Amino acid sequence: MYVNYLFFFSLGLLYPNTLYFYIFAIHKTPYKVVFWMCFKKYAHACGYENLTFQVSTLFKMYSLFFNIFIIILDFKIKKIMQIKLNDKIIDLSTPVVMGIVNITPDSFYSESRHSTEKHILQSVEKILADGGRIVDIGGYSSRPSAANVTTDEEIRRLSFALDVILKEFPDTLISIDTFRSEVAKHTVDNYQVAIINDISGGTLDENMFGTIAELNVAYVLMHMRGTPATMQQYTQYDNLTAEVLAFLQQRLSQLRLLGVNDVIIDPGFGFSKTLEQNYTLLREMSYLSVLDAPILAGVSRKSMIYNLLDITPQEALNGTTAVNMLALSEGASMLRVHDVKEAVEAVRIYELFKNSK
Repeated sequence: MYVNYLFFFSLGLLYPNTLYFYIFAIHKTPYKVVFWMCFKKYAHACGYENLTFQVSTLFKMYSLFFNIFIIILDFKIKKIMQIKLNDKIIDLSTPVVMGIVNITPDSFYSESRHSTEKHILQSVEKILADGGRIVDIGGYSSRPSAANVTTDEEIRRLSFALDVILKEFPDTLISIDTFRSEVAKHTVDNYQVAIINDISGGTLDENMFGTIAELNVAYVLMHMRGTPATMQQYTQYDNLTAEVLAFLQQRLSQLRLLGVNDVIIDPGFGFSKTLEQNYTLLREMSYLSVLDAPILAGVSRKSMIYNLLDITPQEALNGTTAVNMLALSEGASMLRVHDVKEAVEAVRIYELFKNSK
């Protein structure tokens, strides 16, 4: 990604008023074309038209070597994409799947709700058997009409589930879906929690970033405006992807300054975004790769699928698989899903497709 930063800097100097355009154009324009655009601009400005022709000839001769260099560089970057979860280094060069377990009575997808020990264990057992690498547990429903849950009640729900799960599956990589630092601290201190998955990106609890740094735990940084109850009132953007990118970059910088290195970014599909905006963001999700962090895509059975297709969440598995495949093609390193088997199969198909000659 250092090549990206060099180009961003050069293009920013040439055209400082169109920074967003070049942030996006860099990913749609071949590297050699961008380099050539920069060189011609400088050469003509200095009156070196003949030099432009001469360098053009040389450039064509070396273009093959330049492309090979970029391929090698991108390969090395992809090979080092990894994250530390507890004491394990997880290689994300092949995307991994995170399975959802909701300890709530009102999550939007009824089949993800679990309240008894038997149902919780069955759900986790299936996630692991189907190839899920991480289990994401939530005790607070984030759908707009969901009832508020106190911190004590959220901790009670999560503690019950964690006691059950870790007794039966002690080596499971656990993610906790919460935006409260108190909940994060309790679950990490008392259980083998590897990730805190924060839908607010630290905006709903000013102590969250400091807590994450203190706990030395991996963190999912998601984009959202407002609260779960008000988020759909904040869907006005001048440039959606640019503003999501700017938000994530600014929050990621804060985390880095605190010494938090294991960060996963999530564009926040369905949170403070209209149906159409979700697909715009999905199409441009690869632009987030400039942040040099793994990207999590959470689209499973969401309204961006079932409202578009005029079906129910229960009928949205096929649509979810289709959107997950699009997310993989746009750079997702993690898929957060209700249906692990189908997501793992999508990853296998995508990987063979991507690597086939």
